[in-house]
Parts: sequence; C-alpha cells; structure tokens
Amino acid sequence: MTKHARGERERLADLLAAAGPQAPTLCAGWTTADLAAHLVLRERRPDAAAGIRIGPLAGWTERVQRGYARRPYEELVALFRSGPPALSPFALPGADEAANVVEYFVHAEDVRRAGEGWRQEEVAAPLADALWQRLPMLARLEAGRRTPVRLVLERPDGRSCTVAHRTGPTVHLTGEPGELVLFAFGRGARTSLSVRGAETAVAALRRVLPLPGPR
Repeated sequence: MTKHARGERERLADLLAAAGPQAPTLCAGWTTADLAAHLVLRERRPDAAAGIRIGPLAGWTERVQRGYARRPYEELVALFRSGPPALSPFALPGADEAANVVEYFVHAEDVRRAGEGWRQEEVAAPLADALWQRLPMLARLEAGRRTPVRLVLERPDGRSCTVAHRTGPTVHLTGEPGELVLFAFGRGARTSLSVRGAETAVAALRRVLPLPGPR
C-alpha cells in the first residue's frame, strides 16, 4: 500500500475508533458501526462487495454487512486498519492506492463532518493533488450524469475541469480538491465550496445535488 491510501486508512480508522459504534455519519442511515462493516466487507468479501454497485446483488450485500455489523466494533476497526488480506483484490500491487484514496478520504469526512460544528481542515498538498488527479473521471461518473446544467469545478489557483458539457447556463463550484470530491459524491451540503452561476441554474443543480448553504 502506498502512502496516500495508507494515510487515509489510518485517519479513517482513528476517527472511527474515537467516535464509537453509534455515532452518525454522512452515509444516509448508517452509524459508524455500519460504515466499519461496509469497509471490512468491501475488501474481505468480494462475493458480497459486488452488490455495492450491482443492484440485483444488493440484498446479499446488505445481509453480509449486517452480519459484520453484529461483530464487536473494536474488531471491525482493527480489521480495517490492518489492511486487505492477501487474497483480496485490494492486496494486488497498486490496487489499494488506485481504488481507495478517494474512498477513504470521503468516508473519513463522513465521520468527521457528521456532527454540528464541523469545519474544513487543510489537506496536505500531495494528497490534494492526488484527489484532484482523480476528480475529473469520478465527478463525471458520479455527478455528470445527474447535473442539468453545465458544471465546472475549479481550484482556487484557477485550474478547472468541466464535469458536464450541457448547453445553456454554467454553474462554477470553487474550492479545494477535497471539497470538490465531497461534492461529487453527494456531500456538497457539508463543504466550504463557493457557488457561482445564474440563480435559476444554481437552483436547478441544487434540486439534484446537495450544495452548501449559509453557515
């Protein structure tokens, strides 16, 4: 495992351990125990993990996840912290870094930002650049299909990527890469992004994807 995935795994495990099993998360309907069970299932039960993305298999995934969630919480966090087992697809060289940097960053923020009084924290430049590198493809997959407007994601330094090449008005979201990643994965209401665009276009976007509001 290379440095960004390993670092975010440790951060997420620390946040889960500190929060305890019944804390809220930004994953709708999930406590921290549910999230920990999901993380362990994802890398230790590939037969069940397929249902995370494949609808007809979701029932099997849910049953396996419920079984994990009944195990001692400290055990789940320790299993996750220890990394993928030898036969896991994520144990293949480079797989953990390729697949999990964004996954663990988002879930760490799911725990950290679930309560009131959250604030944006600085993300180290190398991790921010790794998130930015992955953002265009992920944003197009996660948000691009849903947005009704042309959508441009921008870093404060002016670098940008266009998520959806729609005709008509454009909405610009500006913020650090971590905030943009969270927006792409439906956590926009708990970000510090600035939103720029015609009022009607912003309202249309807000109807399908959460955006930050007054804090």
